[in-house]
Amino acid sequence: MSLDIEHGELFGLLGPNGAGKTSIIKMLNTLLLPTSGTARVLGYDVIREPVQIRRRIGYVFGGDRGLYDRLSALDNLRYFAEIYHVEPREQRARIAELLELVGLAGRERERVEGYSRGMRQRLHIARGLLHRPAVLFLDEPSIGVDPVAARDLRRTIRTLRETGTTVLLTTHYMAEADEMCDRIAVVARGSVQALGAPAELKSRVLDQDVLEVEAYGAGEEDVARVRRLPGVRAVQVEERGVAQTVVVQSDRGTDRHGAVLAALGRVRIGRVSSREPSLEDAYVAIVEGAAQAPGPARDPRTPPGAPDAAPTGRELT
Repeated sequence: MSLDIEHGELFGLLGPNGAGKTSIIKMLNTLLLPTSGTARVLGYDVIREPVQIRRRIGYVFGGDRGLYDRLSALDNLRYFAEIYHVEPREQRARIAELLELVGLAGRERERVEGYSRGMRQRLHIARGLLHRPAVLFLDEPSIGVDPVAARDLRRTIRTLRETGTTVLLTTHYMAEADEMCDRIAVVARGSVQALGAPAELKSRVLDQDVLEVEAYGAGEEDVARVRRLPGVRAVQVEERGVAQTVVVQSDRGTDRHGAVLAALGRVRIGRVSSREPSLEDAYVAIVEGAAQAPGPARDPRTPPGAPDAAPTGRELT
């Protein structure tokens, strides 16, 4: 994998479970040693200069770990300010500034055990920003957060970009990545399969139509029949309670409506609709294309038809 992230960029790292997103972040923030290759953060080598990197980065991960539930948000931030070596004379003003930034001003004296998931995640962000890091790693920060709290988190993250902080974000929420990221890398099969702005990635599927079918009880054989239809490029099944949504991507101008319903003939069908391709559709097409491609994955910057480059040392900057 070879990748460069620019100063002040909000960069998204997308990929299926097990693709290596969290491993990449842990290597960059010096929690995991790479087995080979070179990686640098702000010019510092992750193996030879880990202390220099740790002083200049923040790390926010999804979930409930990393905070002390029986302490207030204020006491949590005071404790971590000491760990991050924030000057005592600056702590009060810095903590007040961050509480305002993440929308917890007025709630800072409450115990964290009474916080909602969204409030905890905002406190995680405040903790990660205490020492004014130049780079902030956000590993699925909105996981398990309700839609209103997730919107507040996105607003906070966008504010970070405006202050010049470089942000590396991993997420499974495509709408979140589409809304916030300057550029996105899609990782699959141990390599970057696509790299570019959200609009660039979506342009890959502008020649496709998307059909959404609400189904009840669609099995693997039913979905396999849809995948075998001429003109069908990708099929995704989303579980939604008792129902499923079968999302079919096919060549534009090819009317797959009747053929798809016929392939799902033994399944009870609900709503059927067509729509324009989204970033999620582009992501599915990229990941499924990588899964079906034989041999090693190609560099996403290699022009179509160009020969594969000779192996080189991999660098992640």
